[in-house]
Amino acid sequence: MTMTLPEATRASFEDFPVSGKVRKAVADQGWEIPTPIQELAIPALLDGEDVVGLAQTGSGKTAAFAIPLIEAMDPKVRGIQALVIVPTRELASQAATELKSLSRYNPVHPVVLCGGTSIKPQINALRGRSTRVAVGTPGRILDHLQRGTLRLGSVKYLVLDEADRMLDMGFAPDVGRILSHTPDGRQTALFSATMPKEIRGIVKCHMRSPRWLSVESDAPTVDTVEQVYYRVVGRDKTNALRTIIDGEENPLALVFRRTKHGATKLHRQLERQGYKVGLLHGGKSQSQRTKALAAFDGGRTRILVATNVAARGLDIPDVSHVINYDLPEDADTYVHRIGRTARAGKAGVAATLIGDAEVKEFDKIKRSLPVKVREVKLPA
Repeated sequence: MTMTLPEATRASFEDFPVSGKVRKAVADQGWEIPTPIQELAIPALLDGEDVVGLAQTGSGKTAAFAIPLIEAMDPKVRGIQALVIVPTRELASQAATELKSLSRYNPVHPVVLCGGTSIKPQINALRGRSTRVAVGTPGRILDHLQRGTLRLGSVKYLVLDEADRMLDMGFAPDVGRILSHTPDGRQTALFSATMPKEIRGIVKCHMRSPRWLSVESDAPTVDTVEQVYYRVVGRDKTNALRTIIDGEENPLALVFRRTKHGATKLHRQLERQGYKVGLLHGGKSQSQRTKALAAFDGGRTRILVATNVAARGLDIPDVSHVINYDLPEDADTYVHRIGRTARAGKAGVAATLIGDAEVKEFDKIKRSLPVKVREVKLPA
């Protein structure tokens, strides 16, 4: 059975049967009313059910699985009791951060298992008596399994987050191998923005009569995003970008380019012109990516030029503008890019710069969206 939002009753976090320590940590976050996916998923997961959650990025899925995960941990049991598998390093870091925040009064000590950083600190953390949760990407998790530094025989709670993204990145075989190392009787939660047949195959093979939860929406993007586009001559895109940014008061803008080379080139141009700008792409080391995100989140840089590595999972509430310098590859990428703004109930602007050669391609994207993207003129 699939349970959708209209079938759920409105709740507050006070209504969930969670411990006082978790309740206090939730209050510290300033949360009172759960998001729709949290309202549906938390009770089912607390009841021990397997859950398939279908909801768009930015819907609060991390807390939806993190709160029941924390409640399921047994401090008397040694070893990894919960495993969270995500497609990217950024998502792993953000999930671990939220787990730390929500378990601050009863720490579960999550260890992040990702490439791009030294494996030795990860091995040391896995040997720690207090480490009960591992959060990581498929490649590094498999690396630890092959080294014998990670054992999953004690796992009783497993999460597959952004499952469709993992499949897009070719991780399906790795995920299958990882799951084969976990006990059959574990509880499993799978979250995804879309539900292709490959994910249904994973559900059929690796989950036990899951509860299907869906947060339905009339539009694939939040209502508080103002979506506009500008027609510009290709060579004038940088000037158009500067005009948009200069016309706003203290913006926090995320600018997307398709390639690492393009992102690096634009970053250098803006830096030479005196803008406080950061750079994020897959060619950067983990420490460089973490530093760039921290500077952007803290407002020390006002512009972050990025490739699609930031299109999912990046959760910075104050992003005021998402600017598509380069046209997204498809409507799905467009949706996930602009989902980086208007988070936590705030308003935001999504602007796309369209060159003459991109008009037909953008028209195709617009036709597949149930919302109108307005054409506007650049200010003088």
